[in-house]
Amino acid sequence: MMMRHLFLPLAAAVVGYAGVTAAAAASKRVFTIAAVEPKGTAEVAKEPFPAAALPDGGGLQLKKPGDDGRWQVSAYLWSAPQYHVKAGDEVTLRFVGLNGSEHPTTIEGYDKSFTLKRGEVTDISFVADKPGVFQIICSKHQPTMVSELIVE
Repeated sequence: MMMRHLFLPLAAAVVGYAGVTAAAAASKRVFTIAAVEPKGTAEVAKEPFPAAALPDGGGLQLKKPGDDGRWQVSAYLWSAPQYHVKAGDEVTLRFVGLNGSEHPTTIEGYDKSFTLKRGEVTDISFVADKPGVFQIICSKHQPTMVSELIVE
């Protein structure tokens, strides 16, 4: 009987260890990342046109009032600010060009560069083999069109 009692904790430890190993195994991750351009409009009669300029870089745009007295502000963004993966995961980032004619893009730390165009889909696949925080940058629409790939 004593041997049986010793075996149960040992078996539980082995099963628990195997469960941890299986959970830590690499997986395939696919993220759809859209290039978006949220906009806001206002009437000069209700909200005056801003006196201060927006930061340079093309990511933020401010259009002066037209003949109808309306002005507009817009920002280019990736659809989410962060994407989390585990080290060793097979990652596919599926970029979809919704707004903006083109987005010259770099994924820092993974030597991936491409130009996303409106109406096109670009898949970038790689193994997330470097832990850390890596920026996904559209160089044409700074400072706003930046997301982070976080490899844990």
